[in-house]
Amino acid sequence: MVVLPLTPAAAADVPAMISQSCVECHDKEVQKGGLDLTALSFDLKDAATRQRWVRVYDRVQACEMPPKAEDLPATDRAALVTSLDAALYQADLADVQAHGRGPARRLNRDEYEQNLRDVLQLPDLDIRDILPEDREGHHFNKTTAMLDMSRVQLAAYLDAAEVALRAAMVTESAPPPVMKWRNVGTDLFPGTGTFGNREAMFFARDNKAMDWDRKKENEEIKKAAKDEGIEMALFRSASWPYIGNPKHIVAKHPGRYKVRFSARAVLQQKGFTLLPAKEPVPMTFRSRKPAGADIINEVRDEGGIIDIQPEQQVYETTVRLREGESFEYSLLGQPMPLAMNPNGSAPTYRYPPFPEGGQPGIAVQWLEVEGPLPPPDWPPASHRVLFDAYGIDVKPAAAEVEAEAKRLLRRFVNLAAREPVSEKELQMFDALIRQRMEKGASFKDAMLAGYKAFLASGDFIYLREPASKTDDFAIASRLSHFLANTRPDARLLELAEKGKLHDAAILREETLRLLEGAGFGRFVKSFTDYWLSLRHIRRDDPDIRLFPEYRFDEYLVESMGRETRTFFTAMIHENLPASSLVKTDFVFANDRLAKHYGLPAISGSAVRKVTLPAGSPFGGLLTQAAVLKVSSNGTSTSPVVRGAWVTERLIGRTIPPPPTSVPAVEPDIRGAKTIRDLLALHTKSQSCATCHAKFDPVGVALENFDILGGWRARYRGLEEGERVTGIDRAGHDFSYTLTSPVDASAKLANGPSFKDVNDLKGILAADSRQLARNVLQQLTIYATGTPVRYSDRQEIETLLDGCEADGYRVRDLLLALVQSRIFLGNN
Repeated sequence: MVVLPLTPAAAADVPAMISQSCVECHDKEVQKGGLDLTALSFDLKDAATRQRWVRVYDRVQACEMPPKAEDLPATDRAALVTSLDAALYQADLADVQAHGRGPARRLNRDEYEQNLRDVLQLPDLDIRDILPEDREGHHFNKTTAMLDMSRVQLAAYLDAAEVALRAAMVTESAPPPVMKWRNVGTDLFPGTGTFGNREAMFFARDNKAMDWDRKKENEEIKKAAKDEGIEMALFRSASWPYIGNPKHIVAKHPGRYKVRFSARAVLQQKGFTLLPAKEPVPMTFRSRKPAGADIINEVRDEGGIIDIQPEQQVYETTVRLREGESFEYSLLGQPMPLAMNPNGSAPTYRYPPFPEGGQPGIAVQWLEVEGPLPPPDWPPASHRVLFDAYGIDVKPAAAEVEAEAKRLLRRFVNLAAREPVSEKELQMFDALIRQRMEKGASFKDAMLAGYKAFLASGDFIYLREPASKTDDFAIASRLSHFLANTRPDARLLELAEKGKLHDAAILREETLRLLEGAGFGRFVKSFTDYWLSLRHIRRDDPDIRLFPEYRFDEYLVESMGRETRTFFTAMIHENLPASSLVKTDFVFANDRLAKHYGLPAISGSAVRKVTLPAGSPFGGLLTQAAVLKVSSNGTSTSPVVRGAWVTERLIGRTIPPPPTSVPAVEPDIRGAKTIRDLLALHTKSQSCATCHAKFDPVGVALENFDILGGWRARYRGLEEGERVTGIDRAGHDFSYTLTSPVDASAKLANGPSFKDVNDLKGILAADSRQLARNVLQQLTIYATGTPVRYSDRQEIETLLDGCEADGYRVRDLLLALVQSRIFLGNN
């Protein structure tokens, strides 16, 4: 974009040119698109007015307004665009220079929790849900305009700070005693059977299921609890309702618990015998309070994913347990037979047919648990953050109370603050502590009140917009909350204090360090949760009438999320080109995803790079299962919804909201109408058709992918078409129909035609600058809390120019943004 100097005469010409060419369709009487240009002021100092003129500029510049070329000849359009561009740029830049790109930004609840975890040295602190859910803007929960502050918000921050401080402080003279359990035999499971009948679980000796004498069952089970020659064999995935915890293991104290166990992967044969498995079986643990199968309580995956190998091995992991919790075995990707109890009868179960070769599962020989694991020192580091060398009896000598209160407060603030706090502000906290003690509070409680007030103050809750490129502390905080979702670490703060962080070479070095640091995973999760809506990956359960193969397939859904996060990590760490948004010759897959994508079988749950065969429709974010799931619903796919989602999120072109009077495209699950029939009915109106032409073709190209991104050649229905029947992975009968073939061909608005998704990928990848522009725009919103402003557009194009020669690589784009005035400040 080239901005020409704007003379007063040229600025005055803009309303005149608009009046001549646009008012006929946008006056008080007509108001096409709800726009009355005769009532729109040209006072560009007003932010709301300026933003409306930005939308006018974008439509005119894109030749969308007026839609007929003869209504605005090319020379007149160029003159209007040039004058309006310059006027908007100068007005917006003047506002930025006077007031900054955006106001100070409140920490969202994820950032606040992580800040407290790091300050108080409590890595497992859980206070996020005490705070109200943050509003979103431009798809992110870091947008300044949406992170408002109210009395409710402030009260919640105070409550969260109180809970965190109490968790950091110890009240006992020693850590909780370490408990140890060793379970073998029948103590490895809560009963001798489980949901799904014997096919789902049994105890085995010498690879054969054990039989129990019902008359002496209790006695035999009790005796078998010490028998190390017995294995617990499990063949079903965990879900609610589910009971699968080892007996007697319940945490009396919260903390981390070490779990060691011996197990092997097996294949159940007919007759309840065991053979060694041919592939590993993935599992994890689920923590929850012990309860009956019909009791709902919180369940959390713990200990990571462990691939149990066919050879007997000892495995070790760590699980977090709260007081009163235990944990369950949770196999991944195995059947989940559910009860069938028609008319209120007693439940019976139907285990699905075994796979060829036998039903995979695990056999466990023994399990040991130890915890809560004690900290290396007592009092722990979290207590020392608050009270230095004082133990549980925090009480200085009477003559030293005031001096110690001031010392401890300044010590705490020095540890917690992200930049120096003035003595005047510290004296306010001194006064609060003194007032609490004067009202009879203990020294400890008075200090906690002062700490809590600081943790809920503007110094802690808000992130400042850098005032200039030399505002090192603000830059340090912006960089760390961008790439680690938390406060600056000691190195960043040291560089800020020395005034070195605005040095370009040092800033680049620190950016690269954070990209390789422990907090980078938090950035990847947060960024993809919002940009790509991965937080909604479990929002719509598959319609099991139409897609029985996806019933309760938690392993697939979990693998889909890991694939996309691993891919985005590679985009940065491997510095992939921006075209990887839509096209690559590889995917990241594990055993379940390889099967889902129809690729050659691979072993294990670990997600790794897999080269795609020539002509594969997969590769790139565009056709990843997670992206295709969050852009559909559990029943059907919609070219409208998917097309708009992809066009906005991946391509970076804004889609206006639909008119409230226009209904959505409803799927025809009977199979009587094709999606093209439904789209034709939906876009009979010319105004609808014009807008839909921008994104519907992109959605049509993705119609070969079902609601979870699996490949399909035909649609499914329930009534018309070729009938398909069988038994699903939960032992339930299914019946659906195969209807019309998928036709993924279309034509882009003002662009080329394509026959399938691979053709579309080539078209989109060819405009790699637009894909890179979108990456920069998304990173800008996330990093600064402010969307790309009009006066930022030149800077964005300059950054793109600098990355063009090497193919707009994603890490290069990120590094360029961090060095820009958009990130660092304008002066």
